[in-house]
Amino acid sequence: MFEDKPTCQVSPPERDAVAGLTDETEEPPTIVSISDIHGFLGEARSALLTLSDHPDYEPVVTADPARRLQWADNNYVLVFNGDLTDRGPRSEGTVGMVARLIEQAPPGRVRVTFGNHEMGMLTPDRFGWGGWYSTALSDDQRRRFADRIASGHIVAAYDGYNVTYAHAGRAEPYDTSEVNESLLSAARTVREAIGTPDDAAVQNEVIDGYPDVLGLGGRTGRGVGAGLAWLDFEYMPEDAPPQVVGHTRQDNPRRQGNVICQNVIRNNRRTDGGEAVIVETPDSLVALGRDADGDVIDHEFSLPERRETHA
Repeated sequence: MFEDKPTCQVSPPERDAVAGLTDETEEPPTIVSISDIHGFLGEARSALLTLSDHPDYEPVVTADPARRLQWADNNYVLVFNGDLTDRGPRSEGTVGMVARLIEQAPPGRVRVTFGNHEMGMLTPDRFGWGGWYSTALSDDQRRRFADRIASGHIVAAYDGYNVTYAHAGRAEPYDTSEVNESLLSAARTVREAIGTPDDAAVQNEVIDGYPDVLGLGGRTGRGVGAGLAWLDFEYMPEDAPPQVVGHTRQDNPRRQGNVICQNVIRNNRRTDGGEAVIVETPDSLVALGRDADGDVIDHEFSLPERRETHA
């Protein structure tokens, strides 16, 4: 993801919503989302391959002889819902997997939402995350990361059929196109300053200047009023806009009001099973996961009531 310039541009409306990918004559793609891989690549593989092991779904990815995941060329959108790196042993491998799938899939079919650890890549001097992958990128790698945002591959949020995908989400309604433009503007501003004496100061300026996406909600982040990359799930009210989020660790995909939190990999990585994805169609919202024996189990959520004010 950070070694080469993006080979294609994903522009609105494809950048912002699944509705931008198809017209009324085409079969709507199924959306698959996974969050908070954090460099635990084996667990991510297991979660993404749940569709291959379930009789009701075509695979979204397949594993080659070297166990690398490849795009399966079926009618899907795959959302990596933030926090690809850090904590686990395979951050570089996770980034490489996502970059490979972006290149293999049709434009707009692999989306990455901007999480707080992606924020570490854009604004590393703001955080004391010594030794972690996100804050150890070279200047050139940070520029390439900003280029991925500019090309539309990394977004603040992405509208599905019934929910919006964002790493941490917001308690209040927001316009997906507007927050994606905010992230784009912040990335362009930072990119111009990377490697200059103004770099650290500009990082702080964009955090203050784009609170809907980058706001920390307090000195340590996660608090009330935090942006789309940071808000803790405990502050999500029952009447929040319909969203699928990650960020806050759970044992199982958990619904609170209109919002489902899918961050389960870290809480389950020391046990057998527990990996999960969310699968959305126009008419359904399902969690697919593995039990302790490796078998795939599913749980269907009722559809939230979608607000007209939510883009």
